[in-house]
Amino acid sequence: MGGVNDALPPCPECSSEYSYEMGALLVCPECAHEWSPAAESDAEGPAAPVIKDAVGNILADGDTVTVVKDLKIKGSSTVIKVGTKVRGVRLVNGVGDHDIDCKVDGVGPMQLKSSVVKKI
Repeated sequence: MGGVNDALPPCPECSSEYSYEMGALLVCPECAHEWSPAAESDAEGPAAPVIKDAVGNILADGDTVTVVKDLKIKGSSTVIKVGTKVRGVRLVNGVGDHDIDCKVDGVGPMQLKSSVVKKI
């Protein structure tokens, strides 16, 4: 069968065999999960750090959160208002200290900082 990705491990989230390299990370095109190949070969246990919301609750993939302060969207006049619900968040190592990947109703896909959300 021999494919391009023979040496790359399957996605640890959805077991997709189509993972690919992006810089130092491996990425799954099916569920968009990103992980470090070094973490894959380490001992058991979660490689990801514990991510907490603005009041200290531990967040997990799939949680629903609310925004705790108005957020201006860079390059846009749109503002995400306090109390906006965001469903089904994904924890990621994003750009800078953005560690939540999500879709905000009326705005679209984006990354948020855990420090501006509260778990419901």
